Amino acid sequence: MSAAFTQADALKVDVYNPGAKSLFPVSSELVTGKSEAVLIDAQFQRNDAEALVAKVKASGKKLTTVFISHPDPDFYFGLDVIKAAFPDVKVLATASTIESIKATKDGKMAYWGPILKDNAPKTVIVPEPIQGDTLKVDGQKLQVMGLKGPTPDRTYIWAPSIKTAMGGVLTYGNMHVWTADTQTPKDRADWQKSLKNLQALKPKVVVPGHFLNNAPHTLASVKFTSDYLKTLEAELPKAKNSAELVTAMKQRYPKLDGVSDLELSAKVLKGEMKWPQ
Repeated sequence: MSAAFTQADALKVDVYNPGAKSLFPVSSELVTGKSEAVLIDAQFQRNDAEALVAKVKASGKKLTTVFISHPDPDFYFGLDVIKAAFPDVKVLATASTIESIKATKDGKMAYWGPILKDNAPKTVIVPEPIQGDTLKVDGQKLQVMGLKGPTPDRTYIWAPSIKTAMGGVLTYGNMHVWTADTQTPKDRADWQKSLKNLQALKPKVVVPGHFLNNAPHTLASVKFTSDYLKTLEAELPKAKNSAELVTAMKQRYPKLDGVSDLELSAKVLKGEMKWPQ
């Protein structure tokens, strides 16, 4: 599914999210100006990265940069496809993201390679470090946010000229929230602080990092994610094991998809499974 947000003589944001047809409904954003384009995040599967390449080519703009906003593989596994199509493009990320990718990429490939099969990357591309905290599209700023906040490993992009937030894993929409990577109460409290910081920007558009079923691209995704984390915090100590936690969260959110994310996260949070692998 895709959606576009635009404003006269301003940047345009075209969202690509494969939805339920792929393993992860992760969002990528093509930000275009009059002649240039920047891509935020590179997808997980080869076929989805190929769809991104087609979207870039259809835009008619010059892709100058790919920015990877988070070190999970669903954000960067598609880079080899994109780099093959656009060999001169710069691939950038923060130092924290690069460090994490380097530390985990071999384990991630070992885990996900057999699952993805032909959709796995042929080679893992590690981004180069961004200089400063700003990208530009035809002179207009895209700011890397969160570097000085409580979760510097969870950055996102802020386009001030169109008051749009995108990228990263801060926000979810219409699906269970992946919490396997935030295993302590402090981790989740810091996540809440980052959500408040995002809310304070008063964005007009918030593209959830992961979403299903036409989730709203508004501050509603911030509220949904915050409320979900509060519910999880309340249910976590009451559950004796992951099965009880899954049951409790499904009762609180009976209509949400992405149950497999809940099930894995619950196992990790209840100490039944080590993550990352």
